[in-house]
Order: sequence, then C-alpha cells, then structure tokens
Amino acid sequence: MPFPIVGRPTASEYPEYFGRYVGLVPGDDLIGTLEAQTAATLRELQGVSEEQSLYRYAPGKWSLRESWLHVVDTERIFTYRMLRFARKDPTDLSSFDQDVFIGPSEADSRNWASIVEEWQAVRGATLQLFRNLPAAAWGNAGTVGGNTMSARGMAYATAGHELHHVKLLQERYRNQ
Repeated sequence: MPFPIVGRPTASEYPEYFGRYVGLVPGDDLIGTLEAQTAATLRELQGVSEEQSLYRYAPGKWSLRESWLHVVDTERIFTYRMLRFARKDPTDLSSFDQDVFIGPSEADSRNWASIVEEWQAVRGATLQLFRNLPAAAWGNAGTVGGNTMSARGMAYATAGHELHHVKLLQERYRNQ
C-alpha cells in the first residue's frame, strides 16, 4: 500500500530557526525522501572507519561519533515532539540544549558501528511512525518553547537536520 504524500509545510508551520532544516528537504514526498535518505546516509556512515569517527575538524568541536549521536538524540526528540503534536497534546514542550546531551552520552567511548546501528533503529522507528500517521494528523500543531509548529513541520525538520549533518560529515569530517 502506498504511503500518503505528506506535503511540504508552509513557513507558518514552523519557527523561523527550523527553516534552515526544512529548506534542505526536497519535494513534498517526505516518506519517500526519508527512505532514500536513509539508504544514502547509511552508505556514508558505513564508509567511516573507527579512527575517522573520532576525528574533530577543529579544537572544541565534536568528534564525528559525538556529532552522529547528536543526530540520533535529536531525531528521537523531534519525533517525540511530532507525535505529541499529531496527537493534539496541548502541552508547551521545552527546547533542549544539545551541548548538555553530548558529555553524558560518552559517545567517544562507544564504537562507531554501535552508533550507526542505533541510528538505523531510531530511523526505522521514525519511518514506522510517519508511515502510519493518519492524514489529518500532519496538520496538527503544538508548541515548543512557546513557538507553534505543526507535526508536518517537525517531521520535515527531522529530515533536514540529518541532511545538515550529512553535509557536515562530507565537508568537514571526510576532508581530513
């Protein structure tokens, strides 16, 4: 059975800050895009060695392991928000400080393969949620830190955030 075309969110469906991520996602077939993106990203990640995954492109910057675990954490948080919006939860959700999450994650003490495997599991759960969401739920909105956002806007931000980090991987971590 084909999955619904979600449609692109309008600028009114997400805070301006998230436009940097939403704008990276091509087209209006979010689920098809995420499926293709998943395969392409997996190829990128599998091309990284254990040694390369510890690389930091500048002093004070995250290692690739930390950066990719941040992608995993963010996808979990974004899809949690999206689910709350889709289910019409009126609670104003809080923002999160990405820098607070990195240290306690101890990403650099893990092996790269375990981080890639965790990302695959989280992405699989994201796709299941998105594929099975009722069509009407995509337009439902909620708030994060006082800013209104639709479930569709949050879903596109999820995809765009990953695309942003794949670009960083290619431009700053691979060119060492």
